[in-house]
Amino acid sequence: MASRGTPELLINDKYKIFQKGATVVDLGFAPGSWSQVAANRTTPGGRVIGVDIIPAQPPRGVSTIQGDFLSPVIQAEVRSFVLDGKRGRPRLGKLLSEADESEDAIEEPEEPSPVPTPTEPGRMGLDAQSQTASPVGLRVAEVSEDTRVVDVVLSDMSEPWEQTTGFSKKSISDPYRRMMNTSGVNFRDHAGSMDLCNAALEFCIDTLQDGGHFVCKFYQGSEDKLLERKLRRMFRKVHRDKPDASRQESREAYFVALRRKEGLSKVDVLAE
Repeated sequence: MASRGTPELLINDKYKIFQKGATVVDLGFAPGSWSQVAANRTTPGGRVIGVDIIPAQPPRGVSTIQGDFLSPVIQAEVRSFVLDGKRGRPRLGKLLSEADESEDAIEEPEEPSPVPTPTEPGRMGLDAQSQTASPVGLRVAEVSEDTRVVDVVLSDMSEPWEQTTGFSKKSISDPYRRMMNTSGVNFRDHAGSMDLCNAALEFCIDTLQDGGHFVCKFYQGSEDKLLERKLRRMFRKVHRDKPDASRQESREAYFVALRRKEGLSKVDVLAE
């Protein structure tokens, strides 16, 4: 979880990403550092939904969906969740004392409903390769300003490796399959990172409201300038940030894109 001096806290303190009452989607949320900061900063009245391919215990006050974000079924489930203004909103629990209410009490959100898709035997969660069309014909609603209700999108995803062993592993503290394990091969890590950043950007185009923010971790390389150009088309301010808490030898960095512009279509943003 986030501690003082972590990249999550440093970035939020610098750019003021989170506001009280905001709706936040955290892509690749495990182990939960960003979600924890978001939940603390958006209280009261905010909601945080975390999405990850691995099973993980979310911070208190955070709702989660386990599945591969690259799957259209999972993306549709996330959109359905955020469009329902009541889902994930805090419900005030029974307080033991006024001190608890002011200092320690965190309101518990409603958990999302299970996604109606099959799971491959021997694996945990949802596998994009095994998912088929929803039996109820699940489809994404037409995008409009009314469907763009998210205030902040966070992306800390990594690309999955093909699993060859460990199918019976049940541990949530040492999961086998993440969205990406860095390989040490710079080009491979960079290319996988760009694919996931672009997927998160397309999600932002469909769900992020005008004035909203996008924070995306990426591995530096030749293609990140193209991603930065797309971000500059869509947001009024775009910063590259490598917090002091990050290892200096690491190629990880963050794009912090602030205040979505009005009136932009997906074609306007993604044109190369």
